[in-house]
Amino acid sequence: MRRFFRVVLLALVLMTVALISALTAMQFAIHGREVAIPKLLGMAPLDAERAAAASGLQLAIERQFYSPDVPEGRIMTQVPPQGTKVRRGWTVRVAQSLGPQRVAIPDITTASERAAELNIRRRGFAVGFVAQVNLPDVPQDRVASQDPSANASGVAAPKIDLLVSLGPEPAAYVMPNLTGQPLGSATLALQDAGMRIGKVSVHAAEASGEPQALPSAASEPNAASMIVEQTPPPGQKIVAGTPVNFEVR
Repeated sequence: MRRFFRVVLLALVLMTVALISALTAMQFAIHGREVAIPKLLGMAPLDAERAAAASGLQLAIERQFYSPDVPEGRIMTQVPPQGTKVRRGWTVRVAQSLGPQRVAIPDITTASERAAELNIRRRGFAVGFVAQVNLPDVPQDRVASQDPSANASGVAAPKIDLLVSLGPEPAAYVMPNLTGQPLGSATLALQDAGMRIGKVSVHAAEASGEPQALPSAASEPNAASMIVEQTPPPGQKIVAGTPVNFEVR
């Protein structure tokens, strides 16, 4: 019996030693693939790429900013920062300095969106965020505002955001109930209100040959056809130019 317990105890000891060895080997394997991020700030892109590659890392230049302190073409920021432990193959994202701002921000307000974009790119800038909004006092497709403003100094990024006008908001109406009215008179009323007629089709019941309360005057819709269904429905808010579809009999 004592011998049996000795064998069991020895087996447990050996299993414990094997488990500790495996965990230790795994830890060394994991940390053996880790490297510290080198310092890339102030380097030229080619030198920074070589330094990253020497540590088994990759380099990606994602941003460019103006800087009065960092010479043009040099790395000004890096993520992750120097000293961070990462796995080999990790990508270090950096921003490159454009040096001090030397190009004046052009005034592109009142220009069309297309002309503004061409002017921006011709000056060496990039088009940033473009927002569009209805403005009653600015014609459609005209730049109402820009950021940075014209001739601004101390600009960080070489891009210009635009606010473009969509013109005044179209007039809004409440859709009237036109069912039971002749197609001709309804069409004239909608056109006078700035609407347009969309699709006009024969009511499904008539098309299938089912009995009708009133006989159809013609197989095709005409001015005398009576409206039995409409889209948009009565009471819905619509704007000028909205197409109105009818089913008639």
